[in-house]
Amino acid sequence: MTVPMQQFLALTSPGIEVLLADEVKNLGAEQVIQKPEGVYFSASMELGYKICLWTRLATRVMLKLGEGEAKDKDELFKAASSVNWLEHFNSNTTFAIDFVGYSEEIRNSQFGGLTIKDAIVDQFRDQGFERPDVDKKSPQISFQARLLKDHVSIYLDFSGRGLFQRGYREHSGAAPLKENLAAALIIRSNWLDDTSKPLVDPMCGSGTILIEAVAMATKQAPGIQRASWGFADWLKHDENIWQEQLNDAIDSSESSLEKAQISSLKVFGIDIDPRVINTAQQNSRNAKLQRFIEFKCQNTNDMNNVYGSSAKGIAGTILFNPPYGERIGELPELVENFVLFGQKLKAQFINWRIAILTANIELLAMLKLSSFKRYKFKNGPLDCQLALYNVDEKQLEKDAVNPQSSFSEEDSDFANRLKKNRKGLKGWLKSNQIDCYRLYDADIPEYNVAIDVYGDYLVIQEYAAPKTIDADKAKKRLQEVIYWAPKVLEVPTDKVVLKTRAKQKGSNQYQRVDKSKQSMTINEHGALLKINLWDYLDTGLFLDHRKTRQIVAKKAKDKTLLNLFAYTGSVSLQAALHGARSITTVDMSNTYLNWAQDNFSLNKLNSHKYQFIQADCLDWLKKNTDKYDLIFIDPPTFSNSKRMEDSFDVQRDHVALLADALKSLSRGGEIFFTNNKRNFKMDFEGLEALGLQAKNMSDLTRDQDFARNKHIHNSWSVTRKG
Repeated sequence: MTVPMQQFLALTSPGIEVLLADEVKNLGAEQVIQKPEGVYFSASMELGYKICLWTRLATRVMLKLGEGEAKDKDELFKAASSVNWLEHFNSNTTFAIDFVGYSEEIRNSQFGGLTIKDAIVDQFRDQGFERPDVDKKSPQISFQARLLKDHVSIYLDFSGRGLFQRGYREHSGAAPLKENLAAALIIRSNWLDDTSKPLVDPMCGSGTILIEAVAMATKQAPGIQRASWGFADWLKHDENIWQEQLNDAIDSSESSLEKAQISSLKVFGIDIDPRVINTAQQNSRNAKLQRFIEFKCQNTNDMNNVYGSSAKGIAGTILFNPPYGERIGELPELVENFVLFGQKLKAQFINWRIAILTANIELLAMLKLSSFKRYKFKNGPLDCQLALYNVDEKQLEKDAVNPQSSFSEEDSDFANRLKKNRKGLKGWLKSNQIDCYRLYDADIPEYNVAIDVYGDYLVIQEYAAPKTIDADKAKKRLQEVIYWAPKVLEVPTDKVVLKTRAKQKGSNQYQRVDKSKQSMTINEHGALLKINLWDYLDTGLFLDHRKTRQIVAKKAKDKTLLNLFAYTGSVSLQAALHGARSITTVDMSNTYLNWAQDNFSLNKLNSHKYQFIQADCLDWLKKNTDKYDLIFIDPPTFSNSKRMEDSFDVQRDHVALLADALKSLSRGGEIFFTNNKRNFKMDFEGLEALGLQAKNMSDLTRDQDFARNKHIHNSWSVTRKG
C-alpha cells in the first residue's frame, strides 16, 4: 500500500537553511528543496511527526493545506475558500492566522490575514456551523499563509512555534543564543566528527552551546520534553502514530544516553559570573546531561589548561559566542580580552580548532589569527559571522613572517603618537594643574578619533569616517585605538568611555546617547564642575574653551555678564568665581540650565545676582530690555530645534545675531563671540554697517592641548567703533 505523502515547510533562521536541508534528508524526507524562506520537503504523516521530534535546526514545521493564485483580495479569498476548513478544526477550537508576504494589491499582513479569516468563518457559516473564534495570543490551532509572486500557500502550523526550545532552559543570560543556532555552530565547528576531543566554551553563559553539543553527541531527540504541539487540536492528527513516534524517540534517546561513556566526552564550560555558572549547571541538570559537562567560574584569560591537563598536545575545539560590545563600557574590556585571548591561544592551545560567533566582525582582527572559513548567520536581528581558526604550525609561521600578527607598541603608529603627545603636554599639565584635556585629535588620519582625559577616565570619540576610507578598515582602526589608548595611558578598561560622533544634520548638537545618569566632579582652575561622560555626546564641559572661560571670567570682574547659549553654565561659573557683579545665564534646554545651577551649587554660589532663564536665546535677545557690560555668545553651528521658530545658521545669521546683541550691550561694553564652524568668515562689512568692529581672538583662546587644531573654534571680541 502506498503511503500518502504530505508537503511540509520547515522554517529556520538565515544561515541554517543548508544544514536544515541536510538534516531533514538524513531523517528520511524526500524532494527536499532549500530556499531562502526555508526548506520544503515531502514526507508521510509518520515521518512528519518524527521530524518534529528530532529536528535540532528548525524553528517551525508546517504542513501544506492548499494554495492558489492571489493577485488581489478576491483571488486570495478564493484560494483560502478552496481549503475544506471543517476537515481541520471545529467551531469550538480557537484559531489564528499568520500572514507572510505582500503584493501590489495585498500590501500588508493584517489585510491578508483578515481576508483569509473571513474566508474561514464564511465557510463555517455557509455550512450551518457556528463561526470559530480568533485568538491571537494563545490559539488552539494556528495557520500560516505565505504570499510569494502573487501565489499563496496555506499551511497548518504543524509543530507549533518555538520548536528550538527544548524545555531545559529555565533561565538564560542577557542575550541568549537560540538552541537551533547553537546546534548549527556545533555542526560547523566539526567537533561532532570526533567527540572524544575536548570541547570548551570559555564564555558559556547559560550553557546552551555545551548542552546542545552533548545532546547531539549522545543522540538525544530534542523534542521529547516539549509540552505542546501545533497538531494537538488538528482533526486529522493521528494520536496512535504520534505516540509510536514519541515512544520510539524516548526509548532511542534513553538507550543512547545509557551507552554514552562519560570518559569519552570532555566538555567544559567557563564563565566569570558565578550566578551564570549556577544557571548553566541547573540547565544541564534539566537536560539530564550534567554528568557530561564540567563548569567552572573563571576568567577566560586565566584558562591555562583543560581541567587539570595542559592544553598542549591535545587537539580540541574552543567554541563560543562572546559579547558583541554593544552595551556602553563593554567594548574596551572586550577588545583587551580578545588581544590577550589571541596571545593565549598561540602560546598554549597549539593544534586546537577555534570557532567564534560574533556580530562585531572587526573584533576578530584583535586575535591576530587567520581564519580559514567564515559562515554567515543571524543571531536575532544581528548579522553575525562564525569564524573558524586552526591554531597550528602554519599559523605560527605566519606570525614569524608577519610582525603585524602580534601586538607591540613599537609597531603601532597610533600608540607611538599617543606617547609622543603625552610627553609633549606633561610639563604644561603639571605646571597648570590641568586634569581634563585633549590628548589626541585625529593626528593620524587613519585613526579618526579624539581622545580626552578626564581625571582617571578616558573618553574616546569616534568621528564618522570619510567616504574615501573603507568602512571595515575604519572599524579595525577603532579596535586598535580602544586597545592601545588605555594601555599607553595606564587607564583600566572599565574607565574607558566610547562615543561615536557624526555630523548632526538638521538636529541639535547635544544628542543623548545613553541613560546611565552617572556624573563626576572635576576641578578646573579652582572651579568645581559636574560632568557626565556617559549620557551625552558632549560631557558638559567644552575642553577647547578652557582658556576662553578664563579670559571672559577676568573681563567680567565687577561687571554684568549675559551668557547666551550657555549650555551647562561653565563660563557663568568662572565669571562668578572671578567676581562678576551679576550674571544672566540663558539656554533653551531645561536639562542644561539645571546642570548649570548644579555647578553653581557645587561652588556654594547662591545669590539673587545669578539668574537662570530657559528660553530660545534668539527670541529672548530680541525682546530683552536690560543692558550688560559683557555678553558671551557661543551659538551652535546650525540648529532647527522644534522649540525655535526658524532654523539658525551661524555663517548666515551671525550679523543679525550680533545686531540683536548690540541692543543689550552697555555703552563701552564688549561682546565675546565664538563658534565652532570650520572656515567661518566674519562679515566685516555687515559689522561696519552696525558700527561694530571685531578683533580675532582665536589664537589667544586655544590652549596648548588644542594648539595643533587651528579649526577647533574661532573667537572674536566685538565692540562699538570709536
